[in-house]
Amino acid sequence: MNFIKPVLQVALDVLEAERAIQIAKEAVEGGVDWIEAGTPLIKSEGMDVIRQLKAAFPGKTILADMKTMDTGAIEVEMAAKAGADIIIILGGADNSTIQDAVRAARKYGVRLMADLISVSDPAKRAKELAGLGLDYINIHVGIDQQMVGEDPIKILVNLDIDVPIAVAGGIDAESAAKAVLSGASIVIVGGNIVRSSSVTDSARAIRQSMDAPEIRRKTEKPIEEKTLELLKTVSTPNISDAMHRKGAMRNIRSIFPGLKMVGRAVTVQTFEGDWAKTVEAIDVAGKGDVIVIYNGSPHVAPWGELASLSSINKGVAGVVIDGAVRDVDDIRPLKFPVFAASIMPNAGEPKGLGEINAEIQCGSQVVRPGDFIIGDDNGVVVVPKERGYEIARRAVEVEKNERRIRDEIKRGKTLSEVMYLEKWEKKK
Repeated sequence: MNFIKPVLQVALDVLEAERAIQIAKEAVEGGVDWIEAGTPLIKSEGMDVIRQLKAAFPGKTILADMKTMDTGAIEVEMAAKAGADIIIILGGADNSTIQDAVRAARKYGVRLMADLISVSDPAKRAKELAGLGLDYINIHVGIDQQMVGEDPIKILVNLDIDVPIAVAGGIDAESAAKAVLSGASIVIVGGNIVRSSSVTDSARAIRQSMDAPEIRRKTEKPIEEKTLELLKTVSTPNISDAMHRKGAMRNIRSIFPGLKMVGRAVTVQTFEGDWAKTVEAIDVAGKGDVIVIYNGSPHVAPWGELASLSSINKGVAGVVIDGAVRDVDDIRPLKFPVFAASIMPNAGEPKGLGEINAEIQCGSQVVRPGDFIIGDDNGVVVVPKERGYEIARRAVEVEKNERRIRDEIKRGKTLSEVMYLEKWEKKK
């Protein structure tokens, strides 16, 4: 099949038919060609959502992402009779399932796309599937794989098959252009359209980048730098949601509202009022680090104005104290982020007991040297260093979803209506 221009396909990975149709209408206004009922939507609403999409968009190609792994003929027949023009099956399915699905597709006059998500050797499997009669091959990196940095375009550039190639997995305007220049005939976009605050504008931007693709050369940033940049764009509630409501410190709050803090942890284990190690940690900390202190008492402060001023000179991003801080009237004009359990005028003595850069407990959370620490007016969250990039990416997706919900509320819906709470309540 020859394309005059590459196809833009929107993946409706939402749970409600009403929301899916509304998003699809806005996406079509932005230049979307094909409309996919995503697997979550099909599982939620069944085949009826295919019928609804076909009725709402009679002139558009409708895809059913069945993710078929077995019973190929049955599932192809089911989707075809519901009105799907293209049915998506899993490329990792056994060849007998693939062949049966192909036979059913020919019988019912529909086309088949194979999704290569999680296939260990996608280039090899793509050639095999092309030989089995698939109409399209989808190079797909799943959401969880995207969160750890997998990129479908790296796979795409190594393919050499005659079947039209689709690409999916975190595609935005920039990577859509790169996909087209790398040989993709179909660009599949989910979250970057569906969760956008303006579906139409986002779809239009991707459409334009596909129609006039160009690649902007840029230096790849180190993973730590990318992680910190992403964490600065999201809130601690976004991050907590991305971690399944984990990671938040207890009883630690921002002393100076309006200040945000993001950095890597330099930990301090000290004892009631002993401020020697907390001050020595400033010398150990690098630019952009966060000093995290377990003090052991909310009644004696191991930190004050002079330590804050010294930290600013060193480039420290902030301090978190499971304990007290003092001199807040002098620290406030410095605009230095301080998060603590309490405010007390009492100071202790620099006895030198304790340890720097050991694993500690702070706000009932385990904190290790190098963990990511994020603080804002909602509190402080700890992100394990080995999951930093993944959690940052997931938090960005949480923020996108909330942005979309916020826009629907602004249009007049209540939160319960937007969330379809009554529909999803457990029935007796």
